[in-house]
Parts: sequence; structure tokens; C-alpha cells
Amino acid sequence: MNSHYDRLETRDAELREREQMTLLRAQIAHAKAHSPAFGRILQDVDPEAIDDRGALARIPVTRKSALVELQKGARPFGGLATTRWGAAARVFASPGPIFEPEGRAPDYWRFARALFAAGFREGDLVHNCFSYHFTPGGSMVEQGALALGCTVFPGGVGQTEQQLQVIAELAPDGYAGPPSFLQIILERADAAAVPVHSLRKALVSGEAFPPALRDALHARGIAGFQMYGTADLGAIAYETAAREGLVVDEGVLVEIVTPGTGSPVAPGEIGEVVVTALANADYPLIRFGTGDLSAFLPGPSPCGRTNARLRGWLGRADQATKVRGLFVHPSQVASIVRQHPEIRKARLVVDLHAGKDRMTLQVELVGRGAGDAQAISATIREVTKLRGGVAFMDAGTLPDDGKVVDDRRDHARR
Repeated sequence: MNSHYDRLETRDAELREREQMTLLRAQIAHAKAHSPAFGRILQDVDPEAIDDRGALARIPVTRKSALVELQKGARPFGGLATTRWGAAARVFASPGPIFEPEGRAPDYWRFARALFAAGFREGDLVHNCFSYHFTPGGSMVEQGALALGCTVFPGGVGQTEQQLQVIAELAPDGYAGPPSFLQIILERADAAAVPVHSLRKALVSGEAFPPALRDALHARGIAGFQMYGTADLGAIAYETAAREGLVVDEGVLVEIVTPGTGSPVAPGEIGEVVVTALANADYPLIRFGTGDLSAFLPGPSPCGRTNARLRGWLGRADQATKVRGLFVHPSQVASIVRQHPEIRKARLVVDLHAGKDRMTLQVELVGRGAGDAQAISATIREVTKLRGGVAFMDAGTLPDDGKVVDDRRDHARR
């Protein structure tokens, strides 16, 4: 049995970078020419000049958190899409609402690769319990499974008793859906003595997949694999038999940046996941900030796939918080740091002092030079419109956990 989906997964890293940069330049040119929003965002960008990740990092980040307002101003897709009614196959709505187009290309969301890594093969019957209603999860799995040559039962969400009956009658080879719902199905099956022994594999997503649940599935003979994707981008990264992080999908470029900025973090540091779609002409998202936190793992996967690996989902990057009636954003902390080159790293701590909100910017300095606390405090006031103190920290004191704004008030109130 082949252990890899195609040659792309095992190509030399330098070859991958060259080939993906070629695709990237074409995608930027396409988005600039055919997407009204990206036409504005990329108006000063020469696609041919984007020849490495450093050049890519100079393009502004378009954040998922901005899509609701952006789409309100230009329905249905905020001017980011290049498709139209009739060309798109479907349109979905995620909470917000945020609308996402689905094109007509086979395996549009690129889920076949993740399903293959989870053990699904031609001839399998897939019991698909991702939602077919409003959001694209069900369609994502179905298209990927069909591309592999599988047959799909569209179970959707809920109706646990009916799901059990279908599993008992049709004996599917595997499950796709949220891990918690699979757990519910198996527990109900045990209670009702319904046979579900045909299930031997599972692709799960949409929520945490704790090791305890993975081990419990393994004890029942079910190999569960998680994958990471979004309704906007489709597949981003997926787990393999190596069980060491999530391998980045071949159809996207992933960057990890400091939250609130477009600046890549140092290797291994936690930051916001920013994704560029390389193979989506209908919705050519360039430097799309997902709002999720993760970090790259060093080196290639032991499974033989050579693309970069993510540690997995590590939280949310949107750390905005309200202080004395005003919102403070990670981007404002980044603005303060840019105005003071002596600051190597910073974290804004918000806590309570004598029952009142207090802001303190903790900073690590470049070298051993003394910082000017008064000047930094003045910049804090200028940028945030709030007073804040400054605390100088020893080098290496601030953790590499992706936090830029650390709101400790909830803990203080308990």
C-alpha cells in the first residue's frame, strides 16, 4: 500500500519552495487582476518580485476577524473572491455571518490528502458526520473522499440513534466528524449493544482531540487522526502515522507571525497562523490571518513527508481586551515596539491594582543598554490613549507562548 498520496509530499524542500513560489506569483497576479479587494491590497505589489518568504511577508495580512465588516460592505465575499453566481457550485455561511464560496474543481477543499494520511482508500465507505447545513464541513470531507474513490454516507450532525442504525446496517470502514460526536456514538452503541466494529479509522476536526480520547479509540481498534482547516481555506495541515505534529498541506503556504502584525516569529516560537492559498482561483486568499495560534516543529516528519509541521492548534491570537473602557489590541503593542528599536520583545500585562485596571508593558531590551521608561510610557499613552507603566525584564524572561496582551484580571477577581 502506498504510504504517500503523491510525489508532492516527499519532494526536496528546496524544490518545493521553488515550485510553490512560482504558484504564489501566479496566484498574486490572479488575485490582483480579478479580485476587487485584493486589487486594492496588492496595488503596489509586483507579483514577479515575490520570490521568497521575506518578500511575501511585506504584503499586508487580511484577517478573518475583519471579514464580517468587509463582507457587509461588499456582499457576498467582501470583494476577495473572483467567482460569481453560476461559476461557484455552492455558497456557505459560517457564524458572523461570514460567507464562503465553493468552486467546481474536484476536491476543491483539498481534503483527499488528509483522508489518505488517516488511512482512507479507494473502496471505503465513509460515515460523514460533519455538518452539511450552512457550513462547508460535510462538503469538504465528501469531495475529498470522492476524489479518493470512496463512497460517502452523509450522516451530518445529531440523530445519534439513526446514525447507530445506519452504521450497524452499512458497516462503514471509517468515520469523519467531530471527535466528541464519535465518542457519543460509540458510548450509545455500547449501551444499546449495537455492533459498530466495522469502524477502523477516523478523521476528526473542529474541536480538541485529547490524547485520552485518541487512546480510547485505539483500544477499540479505531485509528483516529486529526486535521486542521478552516471554512475559508479548506485543509491547512493534517496528522500522519508518525503522530508528531500536523504536516502542512501542499496547497497552501503557512507563516507564523507575531499576533497583530505581519512579522514572522523566530523558528519554533508561537504566533498567529497566516495562510496563503496556492491552488484556489475562486477565493485566492493571500496572507489570510486565521486568528489561530500555533508554531512550527523543527525538521521533517518521520513519516517521510518533507513539508513543514505545525504543533497543532494552540489557542486564539485575538488578544484584544478592554481597559478603562477602551480596547487595546496586539497591533498597538507592535506599534509601540516599532517606535523603540531598543525593545527586542514586549508583552502588555493588564491586571487589577486597588480594584482598578492597570497596564504594564514588560520589555526585553536589545543588548544591555538601558531603556527610557518615560519615553516608552509616553508612546504607550500616545498609541493606546491610556496610561501604562514599563517593566524591564531580563533577556529570555518573557515566554515564547504567542501572548502579546496578557489580561490577568479574570484570575484576580476569582
